[in-house]
Amino acid sequence: QVQLVESGGGLVQAGGSLRLSCAASGRTFVSTYAMGWFRQAPGKERKFVAAIHWSGGSTYYEDSVKGRFTISRDNAKNTVYLQMNSLKPEDTAVYYCAARSGRATGWIVEYDYWGQGTQVTVSS
Repeated sequence: QVQLVESGGGLVQAGGSLRLSCAASGRTFVSTYAMGWFRQAPGKERKFVAAIHWSGGSTYYEDSVKGRFTISRDNAKNTVYLQMNSLKPEDTAVYYCAARSGRATGWIVEYDYWGQGTQVTVSS
């Protein structure tokens, strides 16, 4: 079993930045898990944002966040990060991190473990 806890959300003005963190625990080899970030806006389905291979060597992004968001991980700390720059009101959502014991992917159904989410609100 893997437990994931997100932090770092909050209220920010458009153009600002936030860094989300996701701390993983529960299994000693969580550092071999691919990690992903997803988001869910009010009344909408949860969607892929970014993912990273267990080694950190490969990253993937949804088109609307490319060049603005950066996913990274520190396996020594069992933590994955999402640096979000140039935030827009349309980035407002609850952000979730997720883990899977396989390749990084943007397919939500392939993730085995989920955090509780952290709210990000971007004001115009």
